[in-house]
Amino acid sequence: MNIARRILPLLICPWLSAAPRAFSIEDLYRLKDVAHLALSPDGSRVLFEVASQDLRKSTRATHVWMADLRSGAVRQLTFAGHSDTLPRWSADGKSFTFVSNREEGSQVWRMDMGGGEAKALTSFGPGIADPLVVGKTLFFQSTVFPEAMADEARNKAMADKLEKGPVQAHLADSLLYRHWTSYRDFQYTHLFSAPADGGPVTAITSGPRDFPGYDQSYDVAPDGRELCVATPNGAEPARSTNTDLFLIRLDGDRTPVCITGANPAADGAPRYSPDGRWIAYKFQQVPGFESDRFRLGVYDRTAKAFRNLTEALDNPVESFQWSADGKALWFTIQEKGRYPLYRVELSSGKPVRMLEGQSIREFVVAPDQGSVVFVRNRVGEASEVWSCRFPGKELRKLTAFNDAVAAEVDLRPAEELWVKGADGTPVQVFIVKPHGFDPAKKYPLILNVHGGPQMMWSDTFRGDWQVYPGAGYVVAFPNPHGSTGYGQAFTNAISRDWDGKVMTDIAKVTDALAALPYVDASRMGAMGWSWGGYAMMWLEGHTTRFKALAAMMGVYDLPAMHGSTEELWFPEWDLGGTPTSHKAAYDRMNPSGSAQAFKTPCLVITGEKDYRVPYTQSLEFFTDLQLAKVPSRLLVFKNDGHWPDRLKSMPVYYNAHLEWFAKYLGGAPAPWSTEALVRNQVFGD
Repeated sequence: MNIARRILPLLICPWLSAAPRAFSIEDLYRLKDVAHLALSPDGSRVLFEVASQDLRKSTRATHVWMADLRSGAVRQLTFAGHSDTLPRWSADGKSFTFVSNREEGSQVWRMDMGGGEAKALTSFGPGIADPLVVGKTLFFQSTVFPEAMADEARNKAMADKLEKGPVQAHLADSLLYRHWTSYRDFQYTHLFSAPADGGPVTAITSGPRDFPGYDQSYDVAPDGRELCVATPNGAEPARSTNTDLFLIRLDGDRTPVCITGANPAADGAPRYSPDGRWIAYKFQQVPGFESDRFRLGVYDRTAKAFRNLTEALDNPVESFQWSADGKALWFTIQEKGRYPLYRVELSSGKPVRMLEGQSIREFVVAPDQGSVVFVRNRVGEASEVWSCRFPGKELRKLTAFNDAVAAEVDLRPAEELWVKGADGTPVQVFIVKPHGFDPAKKYPLILNVHGGPQMMWSDTFRGDWQVYPGAGYVVAFPNPHGSTGYGQAFTNAISRDWDGKVMTDIAKVTDALAALPYVDASRMGAMGWSWGGYAMMWLEGHTTRFKALAAMMGVYDLPAMHGSTEELWFPEWDLGGTPTSHKAAYDRMNPSGSAQAFKTPCLVITGEKDYRVPYTQSLEFFTDLQLAKVPSRLLVFKNDGHWPDRLKSMPVYYNAHLEWFAKYLGGAPAPWSTEALVRNQVFGD
């Protein structure tokens, strides 16, 4: 009888079986990530990496694939190892290199397109990163002990002592002794070279200084005789955003020579033009302000002169690349929640918009500049490789890695709402409606405030934009004052005003959301990460309109934050100075000063290895919540920093939110017990 009841509706209405179901946490880990495009020299093929994950085993594998742009055929090229990444073509297009951890450490491997097994080109003990092959030479960077340099055995022995020796301690004599999740521990990043076919490693840079600096890069001139590298160049690295470009003659004494010393702000991401005459790079103009917009500039090696190519665009440049003829640059910018594609010719210096309405974070341009291949994802669309031919701008989807999951589950798209915020300035809000949305019903809402604070929510795929709607929530993502992509003045507006315009924006956006006919204004919650966590901690003491809050990696006590974060330039710019020099401002914007008003139930999440916003900030907040008798829960990831591990920790993160908001807002129950996950340290069935 039970079987008949299940089958009969399908016989009468077979389309019911095709209805997509609600998106879940586990579905997020069935999706594949696509990244690191590399176009063949003739423009006919593109290499890229595809990453897959196993939630239950907490494993992730990345392999190299190739798409033939003429036939449309897509095939996998590498299979061994847990991580095969960063594919790069050889100059003749007959082979490619990639980085793999299939043996000890990350090494460079090469595979012939004609077939056969991959061959290891390096066996450098400390591991390699960001490899480049120019002519017959392989260049790479690695983090080593300066006194050991290319001595692999000695580097390994010294690292083993730090990790396993009986004295477990860190030592520092200056600031910036730790960064993100690791201590310096006497090690620095340096550049090395080796024969492209394998052979002895030679150090290019040396000493107690990073070449390149953290999150910076380098490039090699096409003739292989010169190298350009970006590295911090301030007197006090912890308080300065100044990075400079240095030239190193590889056929000379290899002394780094600074070429951007006249700019006291950041210069980075150097890329030589195909003919070697120009170096394109990104730069800022305001020293000490890490969120000044990045412009795109070029340095003429012949004339030793600089040009600013994007001053007319009032939004930050993201990625860029040279055209094959070296006469133009292609680039993307942040703009109103998306990443449009531009082109600028050196002869005119006038940026031209080539492709809009897209969220393009990575792209490669054909040698004839007639088409572009890019990785695209949107809120309701997982990552795939696409192409576009100009001037018709017709899009063509080249891969379908996530189509099966997309056909099975309900990937919700985003809608846009513009709300008048502080001073009447329009504020963009992305809204994702829940699975099975019925406009006649009312749903609980979660407002998600982004971090940065100088960043933007964009029309790109994110787990929380799908997991929470899958559980029955309307979710809203505002870009208030301080967000990027709306002009530099809008971004600047939050600095030294954390409690001002942005909080007015959040309040007005909340009013607008509460007035929507499908939102249950009595069941609204809010969450935020990093600066968004600060916003939750601030709201905790200044409003009771939300039934539940969740604060992740948030800033709670501003003077303590200044004394424990590693990048001091951030609080000293955004808060106006030090706690001593600007005590009134620190006191005014400090969430901990309103602990006596705490009333809203709050979930608190942090990472014990978070050196950007130290986890003690969340501990202090949780302590004050508990002392105020406010229902609260603390989740500390022991091995994570400012971002929880995407595979081992983020599922617990999502589950904890679903459990918390279900309790106070009435959404669908979480798939697991968070307590059981933490107690057992495994995912249950």
